[in-house]
This record gives sequence, structure tokens and C-alpha cells, in this order.
Amino acid sequence: RPLRLASSLRLQKRLAASVLKCGKGKIWLDPNEVNEISMANSRQNIRKLVKDGYVIKKPVIIHSRARVHRKNEAKRKGRHMGYGKRRGTAEARLPTKVIWMRRQRVLRRLLAKYRESKKIDKHLYHSLYLKCKGNVFKNKRNLIEFIHKAKAEKQREKSLADQAEARRLKSKAARDRRKDRVDEKRGGATAQDETPKDEPAAAAPAEGDKKKKEKKEKKEKKEAKA
Repeated sequence: RPLRLASSLRLQKRLAASVLKCGKGKIWLDPNEVNEISMANSRQNIRKLVKDGYVIKKPVIIHSRARVHRKNEAKRKGRHMGYGKRRGTAEARLPTKVIWMRRQRVLRRLLAKYRESKKIDKHLYHSLYLKCKGNVFKNKRNLIEFIHKAKAEKQREKSLADQAEARRLKSKAARDRRKDRVDEKRGGATAQDETPKDEPAAAAPAEGDKKKKEKKEKKEKKEAKA
């Protein structure tokens, strides 16, 4: 039969458990020093025995997680996840609502970041926010592509509007210059009319009358000869 410790050591085991702050099952008493241990009847004596190494707190029994970690790492790669390992439905395992919430949070975070960094204005932000809610974009890449296209289109419209405005201003300036030239010509013509050029104009009819008179006299002479 194996040797049993004397019943008197129950006290020492209880005191040692109290001193070492563990259960009585964790206490080891040196079987070669039974007589000395049995003499200890106070916590102070137990502390001395602990210091001498006659009373020891057993180490924690390790429950290794290494195999679990190895299995989880394999699961992350997709192993051990076939049809035979699945207990719930696809909806129960990963609800569509959870997928929807994750996607909305990703897209809304991106929109907020772009708005903060002034990449999009508040009007485009609001329009894209409603489009996200309406299930237009299935991932972040689609949203970014749409933003680039929208900004390019807006820039193109702005450049076209600027060109149209420039053409309008240019044509207006040309019309103004033409009007100024016409007004200048008209002003010059009226000024000429008002100058003393009236005298030669009046003299011109007199010269015309003189020529007529000469023609008339020649005609009369011819008639007289005839």
C-alpha cells in the first residue's frame, strides 16, 4: 500500500493554500520533510517552509491551444469548410443584412473622406449618398470609378460653358467694334455735308447749264446754215 501523509498535515495544506493564494489541490508538501512540516502550525511557519522549498505551489497545467490555432489558420484559408462541415443555412451563417450594412459603411466612409478632403462637393456627395442607398454601387472600386467619370464630365461641361462664354464675349466685342466703325463713318459723312463743299456743289449745276447753253447755240447755228 502507498504511504499516506499523516492526517495532521491537513492543517498545513490549508494554511499553505491560504498563504500561496491557491487551492489545496495545488499544494505540494515534501514527503521527506514530513516531521518538520507537521511542526508548522502558523502562516509564518508555512512562509518559512515555502522559502526553504519544502512547500511548493504546483505549476498550472497547460491546456495547449496550438492545435486550435493551427486549425483556425487552415480555416482562414478555406480548409475544413466544405458542405459536410456546415450546420446552418447560408443566410444564418452570414446574413445578407450584415453584408449590406458592411458595404454601406464602407461606401459612406469613402464619401465622407472624399468630402472632407474637398475631392467632391456637398451636392455630388448627396447625390452619391442616395445612389449608394439605392444599391447602384456594389463595391468601393465602382464608386471611385463613378466619381472620376462624374468629375471629368463636370469639368468638360465647365470648359464647354467657358468656351461658349468666350465666343459670346468675342462676338459681342466684334459687334461693338463694327458698330463703332459704322458710327464713325456716318459721323464723317455728316461732317463732310456740313463743310463748305456746298459751293462747288452749287457751282456744278452752273457749269452744266453753261454746257447746255453751248449745245443749244451750236444747234441753232446748224439750223441757220441749213
